[in-house]
Amino acid sequence: MALQVVIFVAVAVVAGGVACWLRRRTPDGPPRDAFPVPRQLARPDFPRPEALWLVAYFSSETCGSCEGLGPKVAVLESAEVATCEVEFASQRELHERYDVSAIPMILIANSDGVVLRAFVGSTSATDLWAALAECRAPGSTPEADLGAIT
Repeated sequence: MALQVVIFVAVAVVAGGVACWLRRRTPDGPPRDAFPVPRQLARPDFPRPEALWLVAYFSSETCGSCEGLGPKVAVLESAEVATCEVEFASQRELHERYDVSAIPMILIANSDGVVLRAFVGSTSATDLWAALAECRAPGSTPEADLGAIT
């Protein structure tokens, strides 16, 4: 009987020690973006720096996911919106300058070059239109945080 009490007390002490150690452990930090996006663009690096908005599309000829995105971006061009494709082989220096680590990457920036929306990977024309509309007129779309950088 005394041996059983000793074993019980030993197990309780070990369990209590493990519980204290687990409680004092610091939690893991927040997850890091798998593909970080630039937060700021220098507007003179892109066409029509005087435009109110910029939609920059980083791509590569060898990118299968990039197929069909060029026309989806180009159709957003207007008097207030400048669009451009930054193809890796021909504009590698911009990919490196902005540390673009994944393509396709589409960035929507304001007149100061602040990136307000970003899409990494293939996306629909509807999502691009909605994200740009939300930037231009906040609260105008049902998905106000579509493409938002958090």
